[in-house]
Amino acid sequence: MSAELAIEAKGLFKSFDGKPAVRGIDIAVPQGSIYGILGPNGAGKTTTLRMLLGIIEPDEGRRTLLGHERPLEAAKIVGYLPEERGLYPAMTTRESIAFMGALRGLPLEVGRKRAESLLRENGLGDYVDKPIKSLSKGMAQTIQLFGTIVHKPKLVVLDEPFSGLDAINQGRLEHMIREEAAAGATVIFSTHVIHHAERLCERIAIIAAGQIRFEGLVAEARDRLQPTVRLKTRAEDGPWRMALPADAVLTDGHWDFELPKGGVEPLLKALLEGNAGIEELSIERRGLHDAFVAIAGEAAAREMELSEAAELEVAA
Repeated sequence: MSAELAIEAKGLFKSFDGKPAVRGIDIAVPQGSIYGILGPNGAGKTTTLRMLLGIIEPDEGRRTLLGHERPLEAAKIVGYLPEERGLYPAMTTRESIAFMGALRGLPLEVGRKRAESLLRENGLGDYVDKPIKSLSKGMAQTIQLFGTIVHKPKLVVLDEPFSGLDAINQGRLEHMIREEAAAGATVIFSTHVIHHAERLCERIAIIAAGQIRFEGLVAEARDRLQPTVRLKTRAEDGPWRMALPADAVLTDGHWDFELPKGGVEPLLKALLEGNAGIEELSIERRGLHDAFVAIAGEAAAREMELSEAAELEVAA
């Protein structure tokens, strides 16, 4: 494994009852980065994370985690928030966080002090001695997240961490993810919500039907698509129209089209020489959503949108 990688995996395959769950997964997660695994429910994200952590063994392939070819050897320096949440209802928030740290080798007394600090630093000081059963679902999930990082892991692995959270707790989680990365930890999380990956991640893997369709920088994914142009002219027609692509669309006086392959200079030259009378001209880079559709397909994108809409209903 490269010394600069926190996780590296090559050719991971896994089947359950003869049905393939992941097929030939390759992933490289740089140390200190925020890395997202993006795909619809059932795409193989959870299976991939569990193989990377050593919770389940791949049928084929190899992986290295924090320098260990046997990932479980690094368990004490890893924080893992599984998709299936679970806390003891009668425990207080402080004891729950400390207990989760103790499972990773952190002394209970140290865990209690760190738990109280985490709660107070995040504006939750009033909840230090509240039992888990008295908390909302989103608040309980926040407590479990604190328990995931209380032992100060070098690697934080979060499986669908935003699932079921309202906007306030989503914002709190995003802030914590950035803080962990700023402190030197590597953060890898799975999600089916594109805007979380776009806001947080430096690198992503797009997964659909158990296969990696893209792996690399977010900017590289977006750059697979040409930027879009929005144009408004004083003149309604003229020789400058020849510089517009054939599929340019005129709506409410504005032309919308992809930036021609030749770039903006030939377009500007044609508009100026053709006396188009430029009133508005903007060039916008395509978003990660458009890139996801181009890479994974419209069906996978629709699945993502349906899952997100269902979760927004639950959170509301």
